[in-house]
Amino acid sequence: MMVVSGGKGLKRAAKKRVTADFYDFLTFPSPSLAEAENFAGGPFRSNVRSFLTKHALLPPPYALFPHLLTWQILFRVGELTEGPDSPVVCLDVVEEDVARSRSVYCDQCRVFGWSGHPVCGKRYHFIIKADGSSIGGYHKPCMCCGDILHLSESKCKSCNHVTTTDDVEDWVYHQLENTTHLLHGVIHGNGYGHLLRVNGREGGSRFLSGCHIMDFWDRLCNTLGVRKVSVMDVSKKYGLEYRLLHAIMKGHPWYGDWGYRFGSGSYCLTHEAYKSAVENLSNLPLSTFSQGQMPVPHSRVQDMIKYFQSLSEHELVNIRDLFCFIMGLIGDARKNVSNVDDTACKKRRFNASGLSISWEKADIERVEQAMIRVLRAVSESKWVNWRALRGAACKVGSPELLDYCLGELGGKMVYGGMVVNSRCNPQTGVYEFRLEPATGACYGILANNNSSGSKYPSEENLLQCLRYLYDSLLHPQMMVNYVEAGTRTLAMSSVQKLFDCKQFVKDYSPELLPLSDLHKLRISCQVEIVDESEDPEAIAPTELIVLPMNATVAELKSQAAIAFQDVYLMFRRFQVDEVVGYSGVEDSTQVKLLLGSKDVVCVRGRCVGKNGLSKFRMERGLERWTVDCSCGAKDDDGERMLACDICGVWRHTRCSDIHDSDPVPARFVCLKCQNSESKLKSGGHCKDETVTNVTTPTSCFGKTFPVPSDVS
Repeated sequence: MMVVSGGKGLKRAAKKRVTADFYDFLTFPSPSLAEAENFAGGPFRSNVRSFLTKHALLPPPYALFPHLLTWQILFRVGELTEGPDSPVVCLDVVEEDVARSRSVYCDQCRVFGWSGHPVCGKRYHFIIKADGSSIGGYHKPCMCCGDILHLSESKCKSCNHVTTTDDVEDWVYHQLENTTHLLHGVIHGNGYGHLLRVNGREGGSRFLSGCHIMDFWDRLCNTLGVRKVSVMDVSKKYGLEYRLLHAIMKGHPWYGDWGYRFGSGSYCLTHEAYKSAVENLSNLPLSTFSQGQMPVPHSRVQDMIKYFQSLSEHELVNIRDLFCFIMGLIGDARKNVSNVDDTACKKRRFNASGLSISWEKADIERVEQAMIRVLRAVSESKWVNWRALRGAACKVGSPELLDYCLGELGGKMVYGGMVVNSRCNPQTGVYEFRLEPATGACYGILANNNSSGSKYPSEENLLQCLRYLYDSLLHPQMMVNYVEAGTRTLAMSSVQKLFDCKQFVKDYSPELLPLSDLHKLRISCQVEIVDESEDPEAIAPTELIVLPMNATVAELKSQAAIAFQDVYLMFRRFQVDEVVGYSGVEDSTQVKLLLGSKDVVCVRGRCVGKNGLSKFRMERGLERWTVDCSCGAKDDDGERMLACDICGVWRHTRCSDIHDSDPVPARFVCLKCQNSESKLKSGGHCKDETVTNVTTPTSCFGKTFPVPSDVS
């Protein structure tokens, strides 16, 4: 794709919609792309610029909002196709100038332990909108009625509303807070980022599954040299908390399939506590739920467990086995449905001559019901051979349809708690059928007239079973009804810990990747600032610099200064005075001779005339707070907190016996201060109200964390 300055290339591509012009979303960027374009192993700050210059378009209004440049890349999905209905995905990359942003500080960095990082000068938002449109381009919606307007039009023809430049800017910022995007990831200029949103088909995607989107995101981060990416796992699948369900099945969250690992737990939970909770819950024996008497309707849980155990070819021993089996059945059912022509509602088979034959769903069901009536009419223990059954139903369908239905009849579930069993008679070799009770079936949910021919329940019924078992086996309030006290306490504690572990991080470690140019030096630079008051919380990450093989100490100093100036606002006037530990070395000395095999150095310098830049010192902002909760938490972890009116120390509301759904009390005094004679200052205040609400389900920058993602 070519780079354009006025957006004409984009307009032409959009009109043609010949997907051969576009990259394939399912494979781009390829592993070899970074090496081919000479930024493999390089720093994110330079890689992202090269990537956008070579692969993205810069449509209008780039001149209107230079602090919110919106680049675009168009993709096809899979095979080359042409025409107006060919799937096209638009990736927007919003390059945000943080110094001029409405939201300078980063809530995610604060919660994930990166609040001490200096504020970066750039943030890059990677967004795929749910409606397939673009944030950039020639058209914007009317801020009053929503009709689409061309950029040249200031007045809406439908409602006469006059759209100002401020209105358009408000709309762009709104897109950065929108919670419906299929993909929204943001990467700071230093290579640290946050995956804010992934929505697959359940979340509104027409062409892309959650796995497609995650595969693309992972390839993109690898190619660009991203360092670390965090995700707040609030994912949903089938309406259920997927971080709990997936952890039980696989031992890690859904994002763990792409290398995201435990970052930190709320309420001071550790990685060991997370792993222990996963194991305790996953290995909970199913026999736990079948021992003793259970009150109705909880005996239904026993029936359902026994039913799925009877369906499985392998023994289902624990909760992990059960949920893995059910999720596998749901996946198989979805694959089967996708192979059916839903529009015509027909099943297509071939007769003996090899000619295609189609039958309506109603025809199939009519023949099946006729055969089932015959089986009901005979004694329960008596087998009916296929010829007799075919003859009894011969008047309701063609011979080909009868043969097809006979082939699909075995395993079909029937109302009344029965199932059609089939066998090959060992004496005669003739195929036979009879009705039998469905072992352990939960008849109200599982019984169905499934015309798909599968011996398993339909997708709809499987989803009902999944939700019922999820609520019955994993919901703490339900466990009290049928699990003995010791096991119940352990299970309830494990469930709560998995709910409280939402913060996961992937370390891409770009410094370990081989450089595309073997004749270069790659050095990680730490920084020390002279005459700067010590603040242990303010920590600038190392910056990667790439130098020629014969680079000198002078070049090292120069490139280190440029790197920190480029990335961080506070370092805009940073000057390097010396390389720590090598102060007596001449500037003309070659770096490779000085460092040998070392690839990490520390440079010391000063920020000249930094007036006005101190507010960019840390991503946490200018606020200061002290967290000292009874659970052990010492910093903001994203959960709701309350400050004591006497000492001002923050604590979790939950740890202070205040339920999340309860309002904050007008006054709050912690246990340590309850006997204090200090005068109460002012009414209690909740951290989520006075700092930034990090639990209310909205968006990230400037407000809060995202609402749950539907990752399917």
